Amino acid sequence: MAGVKRIGLLTAGGDCPGLNAAIRAVVKCSVRQNPPLEVLGFKDGYAGLVLNNYLKLTDASVSGLISRGGTMLGTSRGDNPLRFQMPGEKRIRNRLPDVFKTIRRHRLEGIICVGGDGTLSCALELSRRGVKIIGIPKTIDNDLSGTDVTFGFDSAVAVATDAVERLHTTAESHHRILICEVMGRHAGWIALHAGMAGGGDVILIPEIPYDIRKVCGAIQERAKRGKNFTIIVVAEGAKPKDGRRVTQGRAKTPDHRLRLGGISHVIAQQLEKMTGDETRVVILGHLQRGGSPTPFDRWLATRFGVHAVELVQKGLWGNMVTLRGVRIEHVDIAQAVGRLHLVDPFGQAIEAARQTGASFGD
Repeated sequence: MAGVKRIGLLTAGGDCPGLNAAIRAVVKCSVRQNPPLEVLGFKDGYAGLVLNNYLKLTDASVSGLISRGGTMLGTSRGDNPLRFQMPGEKRIRNRLPDVFKTIRRHRLEGIICVGGDGTLSCALELSRRGVKIIGIPKTIDNDLSGTDVTFGFDSAVAVATDAVERLHTTAESHHRILICEVMGRHAGWIALHAGMAGGGDVILIPEIPYDIRKVCGAIQERAKRGKNFTIIVVAEGAKPKDGRRVTQGRAKTPDHRLRLGGISHVIAQQLEKMTGDETRVVILGHLQRGGSPTPFDRWLATRFGVHAVELVQKGLWGNMVTLRGVRIEHVDIAQAVGRLHLVDPFGQAIEAARQTGASFGD
């Protein structure tokens, strides 16, 4: 598309491995266009657009970035320009005029936005108000619809699987119940994949409410077979039947989202009382977000970044890049947000786990 000169790029929402790989891909692909595209990276998510806080990204500035975790641009949550709250202020204002001011000031053709469901829902709102946006999906929870897989997920599963494997030796040596709590607010993809790959005996996910008596029954059944230890992998958003998720108050961010975590301690107390077995808890927390991305996440983030630039060149604004099978395609952002990609309780993966002896507490 003739006339494209300069684009903006931002990363928003929770950080995850692969963000820097996506940034690198966008920049390296952009500078190789004819004519080259300039890329301005806006810092700390949408806040960078509102506050005109940016840096110029060049081929040299992204050199060596592909293996680094996190995001060189920084990120933030709850920074929707339509409901923007400055740090330290209580007042919430519509800062969309400031976004357009930044776009005009730098003569930006549009913005490439990298984020999950919340970030891309905000992108959809801005798109409907005239901001030219291309979306790149990322989230370790893998809960974004519109794409088969998001980058960040494979890296998180690798960390969680390694943890589950390491817990086996301690659990078996001390005849303990060991509970590994992983991330997964609404979707149990990390718990399911790490539980299956790491040999978890009980896997508890948000999509299948559990009965603590059934969990206890699974442990007792293992004991009858001479298995004097049990590994439980639980998603932070798992909940008992007719029960609620365990929360830790609300985050001190503009969106005041509920903080999940601690379900494993509740389960541990219940199981110790019911079985008499020593039960220990390991909560992985932000370990799953950190570190170098896996080769798959580097590969996927790179392909997403390149395809996003291709959409810019074709003027296909309002779309999100997506993985369909082995192909990188694109969908309207409106089709990719608002409904989460959840584990199918009756799907093949769940059935495979059951057939190899895993219990879901149901």
